[in-house]
Amino acid sequence: MTPTIARVTATPAALAFIGELRQRHGPLMFFQSGGCCDGSTPMCYAAGEFDLSDTDVYLGNLDGAPFYIGLEQFGYWEHTQLIIDVVEGNGGMFSLDNGTGRRFLTRSRLFTDEENGQLRSQAPGR
Repeated sequence: MTPTIARVTATPAALAFIGELRQRHGPLMFFQSGGCCDGSTPMCYAAGEFDLSDTDVYLGNLDGAPFYIGLEQFGYWEHTQLIIDVVEGNGGMFSLDNGTGRRFLTRSRLFTDEENGQLRSQAPGR
């Protein structure tokens, strides 16, 4: 059996920060913002506080927190693994990291040709 390729992962620093935010706010969820007010930023919300649409794509979990992206944005990033990190700065206006002095940041890497072949048979969730 071929292992599942993670479309989204997190650095150890981001996982630790997710744990801190979970302690304060309970279960969490993420949505990869596609622009406008907060640019292309991973936004962190209390679970259920962000209304998902029928076209949003589930990419996976970060320490139990589901991570979604809009379908149009997914079209741009589908050949890329999202790597969620944390850096100093101000978080997105509506994201739970705002006001902490740290913010989530999306880094990325292109999937290899082999990984892209495997991903074709591994449809993302919706």
